[in-house]
Amino acid sequence: MSVWDALVGQHRAVEALQAAAAGHGMSHAFLFTGPPGSGRSNAAVAFAAALQCAEETPGCGTCHACHTVLAGSHADVSVVRTERLSIGINEVRELVRRSALSPVGPRWQIVIVEDADRLTEGACNALLKAIEEPAARTVWMLCTPTVEDVLPTIRSRCRLITLATPTTDAVADFLHRTAGVNEALASYAARASQGHIGRARALARDEDTRNRRREVVAIPAQLTSLGACMSRASTLNDVAKQEADAITSELDARDKADLDAAYGVVERGRRPREYAPALRDMEKDQKTRAKRRHLDVVDRGLMDLVSVYRDAIAVSVGAPGTLVNEEIRSDVELLARTGTPEVQLRRIAAIFEAREQMLEFNVQPALALESMMLALVAPEVRAG
Repeated sequence: MSVWDALVGQHRAVEALQAAAAGHGMSHAFLFTGPPGSGRSNAAVAFAAALQCAEETPGCGTCHACHTVLAGSHADVSVVRTERLSIGINEVRELVRRSALSPVGPRWQIVIVEDADRLTEGACNALLKAIEEPAARTVWMLCTPTVEDVLPTIRSRCRLITLATPTTDAVADFLHRTAGVNEALASYAARASQGHIGRARALARDEDTRNRRREVVAIPAQLTSLGACMSRASTLNDVAKQEADAITSELDARDKADLDAAYGVVERGRRPREYAPALRDMEKDQKTRAKRRHLDVVDRGLMDLVSVYRDAIAVSVGAPGTLVNEEIRSDVELLARTGTPEVQLRRIAAIFEAREQMLEFNVQPALALESMMLALVAPEVRAG
């Protein structure tokens, strides 16, 4: 199995990366763009493995170099991930310092920055200097949703690799082929994920994830009163917080154990003077991570809601093909009968407005969701 097999429905991008790995169109900096779930970071890691590959055909997936890159343990490949709201200048300065070092092995020093759209202004400026004056054997790989998410001066110095949303059939085939998921469940997960590979895996593997999504997509048909709007807003926020807390609590416990071990708290039974400020910094980071995770889960729920109203538009105009939410077709048809496509578009706009309020203007999710639910309910219900 080659390193390229995990890139679902990205034939053009794979061809470009294979050619670059073979020496045709190679650059010191690459910008991977594509919608959420398209596999930006997976493409960057696969390309890094191909560049370090020791075989005649780059990206074999079987040699030691490929294995260590894919496992995240290669000495010359650094992958930067963040659970924070942003990537600060201090983190980027450390990356720049590391990028200036000569690689340990015979090939490249590679730095992959996931979520490069979260770079602060200072971090962008620090990164720009490193990309403008790169070391001879250093390759930068930045991952963002769109080219507009990085400074023009940065993107102008990068080779652009654009990824597309994979088709439902491609995602379903990938789940069936690589994870042994039965065809019916694979088809459901592919449709419900709307091309998001990570989300599709979670839906295929975890019943709780499927149940949470069913709760969310059932909301539009339940908005029959103002009380129901408030209740569903609270439910969506609470469900998202529970899911986020389940993820972050495990990470928090691991961070605390690592900190205690680093300062010898476990062995010596006492806390050195430096421990308290380190603990405060860690707890601050954990709060930021928890907030970001909560927003990410809420955002995913909002995209599930959008899929229901898009299905209603498809039914109204008689569009061919299977609905994203085929399992609740009766609810979708009810929405289509009680609201024109223009009404559904206004509802979708209200969802995106709530998303912007939370992600861009730091509005509390509970308040943004309550306002959104009121905009989604039928006008006659609001008037009553």
